[in-house]
Amino acid sequence: MKALVIGSGGREHAIAWALSNSPEIEEVLCVPGNGGTAVENKCRNLDIPLKDLRAAADAAVQELGGTEGVVAVIGPENPLTEGAADILGTKGIPVVGPTKAAAQLEASKDAAKKFMKKYGVACAASETYTDLDSALKAVNASSGPVVVKADGLAAGKGVVVAGDKKTAEEAVRRFMVDGELGEAGKKLVIEEYLEGEEISVLAAVSVTPETSETGQACIIPFVPARDHKRLLDGAEGPNTGGMGAIAPVPGLDGETMNRFRKEILEPTLAGLKAEKFDYRGFIFFGLMLTKNGPKLLEYNVRLGDPETQAVLPLMDFDFAKMCLAITDGTLKSFSFKWKEGFVCAPVAVSGGYPGEYGKHKLISVDGPVVKDAGGKIFIAGAVLEKDGLYTTGGRVLAGAASGETAEKAREAAYKTLSGVSFEGMFFRKDIGAPGAAVSKTMKGGKL
Repeated sequence: MKALVIGSGGREHAIAWALSNSPEIEEVLCVPGNGGTAVENKCRNLDIPLKDLRAAADAAVQELGGTEGVVAVIGPENPLTEGAADILGTKGIPVVGPTKAAAQLEASKDAAKKFMKKYGVACAASETYTDLDSALKAVNASSGPVVVKADGLAAGKGVVVAGDKKTAEEAVRRFMVDGELGEAGKKLVIEEYLEGEEISVLAAVSVTPETSETGQACIIPFVPARDHKRLLDGAEGPNTGGMGAIAPVPGLDGETMNRFRKEILEPTLAGLKAEKFDYRGFIFFGLMLTKNGPKLLEYNVRLGDPETQAVLPLMDFDFAKMCLAITDGTLKSFSFKWKEGFVCAPVAVSGGYPGEYGKHKLISVDGPVVKDAGGKIFIAGAVLEKDGLYTTGGRVLAGAASGETAEKAREAAYKTLSGVSFEGMFFRKDIGAPGAAVSKTMKGGKL
């Protein structure tokens, strides 16, 4: 069997790596892939632009030599919300990724909140606004911090946690008046600020009108993970796309996960079935653990990054077979087994990130050091050139490693990162440590 992986980040490298570990897979074609997938076992990058999804699908099918014995996994949100799963599906390829209609759960914050409210998903109270005066009036009427969210996709820049009215008003004006985010910011969701600890639950989904009728529709959660968003140790500094993750979440109790299932996962499944969505892929539940129980912050219609780099190494089952079970409607009977222990995956970024940063810095990897740590380097923003691996992005790579305890996993992960260097390289030193993901003060800023 061959696999097609769409995307170019650390998540996609981890997906390609997991697929390549399956004896069922003979080759993984990555569109466009990155410097990590370029050298990964069984993997091959395809220089196919994704701007025209139909042309890209035709080119990929030609490279695959047809559609028989192929499974496709779509990593990022943009292709999903633009209908990549629909297009590949018309080619006869089993696709791990929701259709464009189902992907609106991430493409539109307003659509997601309406879905949550309609099906009784535990979440923050919110209202949607399409005109400036109403949005400003809502901000001024608030009695505490609020969260201002652009309705559309905004490359991680569309959410502002506002600790005061001035910060909230500025965000509203930047989005609605200044057009900082284009059309994505013309409609806003303003919701209550939830206090607590954030965790992520990634899950496999297999829901179609047919499986809903037969009782085979399901959402199967993976081990929970914790992402660390702030740039600096102690959860200080600006928010980022993710400075590292640990899985499972140390100290997370069973009662919290039971409430997650009953108050968030099960209503979500009921909603997907009621809406008659074709959702065969992954879903990301971004949760806040409040004093009143877990509350849903957002849906992502794909795996999280960098959570994927911490979760996938814990899988003690064939990832490719699971993907096929998602697509053929047999996921409910698939046998999930997880390894004991923890995986920690701190992220190394370019100096200056999340602001302006330098590019094309040569990356040095000491193979024996990484191997001795039992680690794995997942590339996020780097390209392979004739004379070596060079940085291309802000988040460059993650060093993932396992351990019997969270602390041992952390030690192994940082030993793994010690085998990597490039000019301006920066990383947090406390990924996975107790309290490392909890901000000590309420601060406004971009998420």
